[in-house]
Amino acid sequence: MSIIDRARSWIAQDPDPETRRELEALIERGDMHALQERFTGTLQFGTAGIRGLLGAGPTRMNRVTVAQTTAGLCAWLKQEVPDIASRGICVGRDARVNSDVFERDVIEVAAGAGIPVWVFSDVVPTPVLAFAVLERRAGGGVMITASHNPAGYNGYKVYWGNGAQIIPPNDLGIAGEIERAPTANQIPRLSIAEARTRELARSADSSLDSYVERISIESSPRASRADVRIAYTALHGVAEDTFRKVLGRARFEDVHSVADQAVPDGRFPTVAFPNPEEPGAMDHVLALAERVGADLAIANDPDGDRVAVAVRGGDGLELLSGNDTGILLADDLLRRHPKASRPLVISTVVSSPMLRPIAAAHGARWEQTLTGHKWIQNRALDLEQEGFAYVFGYEEALGYAPCPAVRDKDGISSALLLVDMSARLKMRSETLLDARDALWCEHGFFADRQISVRFEGTHAQTQMSSAVDRLRQQPPREIGGQSVLRMFDLHQQVQWTPTGVTPFTDLAPSNVVIFELEGGHRAMLRPSGTEPKLKYYFYATAPVHARNDLAEAKKQALEVLDRMTEDLTRSSNC
Repeated sequence: MSIIDRARSWIAQDPDPETRRELEALIERGDMHALQERFTGTLQFGTAGIRGLLGAGPTRMNRVTVAQTTAGLCAWLKQEVPDIASRGICVGRDARVNSDVFERDVIEVAAGAGIPVWVFSDVVPTPVLAFAVLERRAGGGVMITASHNPAGYNGYKVYWGNGAQIIPPNDLGIAGEIERAPTANQIPRLSIAEARTRELARSADSSLDSYVERISIESSPRASRADVRIAYTALHGVAEDTFRKVLGRARFEDVHSVADQAVPDGRFPTVAFPNPEEPGAMDHVLALAERVGADLAIANDPDGDRVAVAVRGGDGLELLSGNDTGILLADDLLRRHPKASRPLVISTVVSSPMLRPIAAAHGARWEQTLTGHKWIQNRALDLEQEGFAYVFGYEEALGYAPCPAVRDKDGISSALLLVDMSARLKMRSETLLDARDALWCEHGFFADRQISVRFEGTHAQTQMSSAVDRLRQQPPREIGGQSVLRMFDLHQQVQWTPTGVTPFTDLAPSNVVIFELEGGHRAMLRPSGTEPKLKYYFYATAPVHARNDLAEAKKQALEVLDRMTEDLTRSSNC
């Protein structure tokens, strides 16, 4: 079929008048470039689902792709979950453009397949949906969200009955069923009214109350603590109400919100890129923190599964890196956890190697996985079967999972832990910055840096992969003056050393290259799984023999980091 014929065929099955008009206008103008972008390929399952720009065609997020994805998911669930007709699935949504429409499509298609749906009456944070899957003993879950992506995006995140995001073989099985799904206008549906009559649409609202109760108790158990003043923003997302309920239940009530970012708004009118990692995203909350004299400035991303924090120190507010926050939470949770229970902490290959010595100091097992909490949580579930007790998992991109009641990253429970820790430290006239420095003095200074290079257009993925291929085909012998001891190529499942190449199968295949350098430094490169970015990660370390050596250790490590960054980005032509 020609592109024009494919577009007309799409129009014939599309239930959405807006996307039908979009294609009709492109056909009328003869805009072949725009049509090629929409009909060259399809949205592929990436980070446990699909995510993409809103618009018409198989490479965009729209009602056709949502209906066919749901039909594929339901077909796979019927094959793999014998009691899915009684367990059902949980469905939630954020406040992005069309999230409510897509959620309705999921409910109607699932009910049409005879699968009950537990649904919330309003928007919810992603961690609440993940919690509900476990609490309801559902066979799976769907969250309509594009997390921290810009306003033009939406997505569809899938959970399995174990509460974690899907991994192989389930993602591959679902993808196969999606390919076999009928056109959208041939997929059976039940209206929500009829689904309720048949008890196939059920309320999940009580799971939100249960989440607030469980998280506030488990994440903030200390009775003795100082008051902490908090400046907070939900970045126009859906976490504001739940965040305040959780902190209020834990008796932290001195919370000041950024007023013009408190109401959910999928257009994100005051922030260009609603990701707390992006420069400028936290400007409003940092300004509020200065005005009210807050101890902490906290930001959740729009679906509430990530958290960023700035801490007031002697020189004003200092923003913690994702790794700073990860090691602080890990150390605090391990200190409270009984060592006899075989504690377990997990981080990703692109996160700081500092978690290794912290885990060792507490007698805990440390594991590394591929990037993404789908890998962290599924590995944790495997190791729990071997008798280990999961304590904490994190990835440096502001994603922390401190409670097994939520088998995914949770920016709300993590924020509460940080507030509670700050309150305990404040009683000793200390801050999270002091606690971080103490860990550096104990385990050595670890510097980290991430560089992201954004790619645009239909060839973005190819261009990013080519940059990684150049390094894997001609591995550098040194980076920033540090000799390369080993390169792991996770895509080809090999490890390279100066003496030869050998198999490496400790991690699942992924388009990642990792360089281990002399002196304990590391560098790595991978294309993002959720946005068109090529991501570089750099880690440098230096020993600290006494507290007054910390400044010199920082200087040494940062100098190495600068040389590594310049060298590797130049080598890959980015």
